[in-house]
Parts: sequence; C-alpha cells; structure tokens
Amino acid sequence: MNYKATIEIMLRETILDVQGKAVEQAIHTFGDNGINKVRVGKKITFSLSAETQINAENAVKTICEKLLANPVMEDFNYQVEQLNQN
Repeated sequence: MNYKATIEIMLRETILDVQGKAVEQAIHTFGDNGINKVRVGKKITFSLSAETQINAENAVKTICEKLLANPVMEDFNYQVEQLNQN
C-alpha cells in the first residue's frame, strides 16, 4: 500500500523561538500589535510504501525520532494517510 506522511516539527514551548520572535516583531512593524506568541516550525511531507497502516506509522515515527526531530528541543506530530490505488 502507498501512504502519504505529513509531519509537523515545532520547538518545545520552553525553548525560545528566535525565528518566531523575529517574525512577530516584523508583523508589529506593519502596525498589527494584536498578534503574539508566533512560533515557526517545519512541515515535511513524503510518500512511502508499507504493508499496513500501522507499519507505515511506525516507520514515520522512527524517522521522526531518529532523523527529523531533535528530541531535546523539538516536538513532532505526524499523520499518515493511505493514498488511493489507481
């Protein structure tokens, strides 16, 4: 089966998000002071083949833990959806 993985990686709330602060300050220069707590993260998508949904999810989780996310500084969420077989 073919699947699509969508992964979101964000700095943990306890880690200062320097990029987020820079974006927030830039937004404020446009006069919109109602925006705050800006956080910048990463979104990664890819397709993969696996025998089952659970196998696909396990593969994505392993990739996140071992390669894509820094477990000390970042949290991740992922979604795996089956692609239509055409």
